Amino acid sequence: MAPPFSDQGTRWTNLYWRQRLNDGRATVLGGYLDVTDYVDVWLGATPWTGFINLVFSTGSASMFLPNDATLGAAGGTMLGDKMFLIGSVANAYTDSTDPFDGSFDRFFNDHQYFSTIELGWTGSQDQIYTDNTHVTLWHVDNTPQAGALQGWGFNFSHVKYLSETWMPFVRGGYADDGGSLLQKSISGGFLYQKSGTTNQLGFGLNWGEPNESTFAPGLEDQITMETFYRIQITQQFALTPSIQYLKDPALNPVDNSLWVIGLRGRFAL
Repeated sequence: MAPPFSDQGTRWTNLYWRQRLNDGRATVLGGYLDVTDYVDVWLGATPWTGFINLVFSTGSASMFLPNDATLGAAGGTMLGDKMFLIGSVANAYTDSTDPFDGSFDRFFNDHQYFSTIELGWTGSQDQIYTDNTHVTLWHVDNTPQAGALQGWGFNFSHVKYLSETWMPFVRGGYADDGGSLLQKSISGGFLYQKSGTTNQLGFGLNWGEPNESTFAPGLEDQITMETFYRIQITQQFALTPSIQYLKDPALNPVDNSLWVIGLRGRFAL
């Protein structure tokens, strides 16, 4: 329910070369990537400043996602003034604590890939994070080390910035195997930030059907609610209290419902 936290110790996230082309209208990346930087992106997906539950993050919990620092390549370009296209291929498995161990051999010999292609619309290139509608298709090869059974899926996202204050969103996806947490997922909610201020309120509600190939058939549908309020104490430091409610959580068959109270602190230079 919270992607930034683990007990793995020191981890790598990114080490890549980025090249901009065509007067900044196209970009290519190559190296060790965090695929959530460019796949199914929207403003509230980052757990550092937005929602923290996976159902409101990249893929709406209905997409397989490799670990950070996976070897691969990605590219994106504007198609005219409003349409854009993004594609990528990367290793489906990597060890984020030691991503250099065998990564090139896996990429060029094992051919166990996570691949995506995304077509979207935005008001303009500089509004791509705040005014964005897109559809993402993905595929993952059978990769036992990553817990991925070969599969595919699609995701959709619609985000609109209204009056420089409200940002309603509708997002979701479908997975056919692939090792995702959910095989069907639909989310809706909003971000609210009063014009001229830096504090932000977020609310999201999700319905999800657990992936039968990941868990077991016959599980109850999961309902998730999250609300947070990010308080920008100083320009460098923010506190974000949050509340989550999960009904029939797929990862906890013992409890019918769970409440999760959270507090995040973020210091950035």
